[in-house]
Amino acid sequence: MVSFFKNTHKTIFGPNQYQLRGMAVLEEFQGRGLGTKLLKFGENILKEKNIDIVWCNAREIAVPFYNKNNYKTTGEPFTIQSIGIHYVMCKPLGT
Repeated sequence: MVSFFKNTHKTIFGPNQYQLRGMAVLEEFQGRGLGTKLLKFGENILKEKNIDIVWCNAREIAVPFYNKNNYKTTGEPFTIQSIGIHYVMCKPLGT
């Protein structure tokens, strides 16, 4: 599953932003490229809506996945209580 919401981040510039709020693939299906397919499907819908940038609060363990999909880390890591270290990551969606 993947979910996107219209939301802006104070450190990311661009008028048309969406936040990737949730991303999950059942463990037994991980490593098959399904997460990348879901992500690209959602990004394509956002591109059709002329969205400039997508951003997320990525768990530390997920940073390599987002890097592989051309997301860049911005700012310093932060901790979400009871969940762990996160990074703000973003990706321009320009054509």
